[in-house]
Amino acid sequence: MQTTPNTPDDTLEEHEIILGTGMGPLKFGATRDEVRQLMGEPEEIEESDDDDEFEHQAWNYLDEGYSLYFDREDDYRLSCIETDYPAMRLFGESIHGKSVEEIQDLMRRNNVEDPEVEKMDTGEMRLSYEDQMIDLYFDEGELQFVNFGVFINDDMEVQWPA
Repeated sequence: MQTTPNTPDDTLEEHEIILGTGMGPLKFGATRDEVRQLMGEPEEIEESDDDDEFEHQAWNYLDEGYSLYFDREDDYRLSCIETDYPAMRLFGESIHGKSVEEIQDLMRRNNVEDPEVEKMDTGEMRLSYEDQMIDLYFDEGELQFVNFGVFINDDMEVQWPA
């Protein structure tokens, strides 16, 4: 998706996280072939371990800073994206390197509240908004990477974007 700088479509740029929908041209529900057409071949493909709760494939685009997850249960359609891409955006704002407080304020301004905050054993902090299916990971007080996925309703049914 091409946009011209300084146009109203700038917020829909390639690295804009759209909760429940995807990131830029990567839309949840895309097949592996559709993702391959957009992104090219992944640098590596990881298969889930036997003890994982959900069987999945993770396609890693290390140079670009993306891991894309395809669950077997969902016919291997794109269901989750993890990124540490420095230009990632949320609600039209650049978020990489922001503090926990800055992210909480951004979320509040966009009517997303009640996060769960967890200090990890490794010293990092995770800020989770369960209803919006997004986890934000901080190290030394700065946002490092984000993991977000397709919405799931109260009946545990995947809500693929239109």
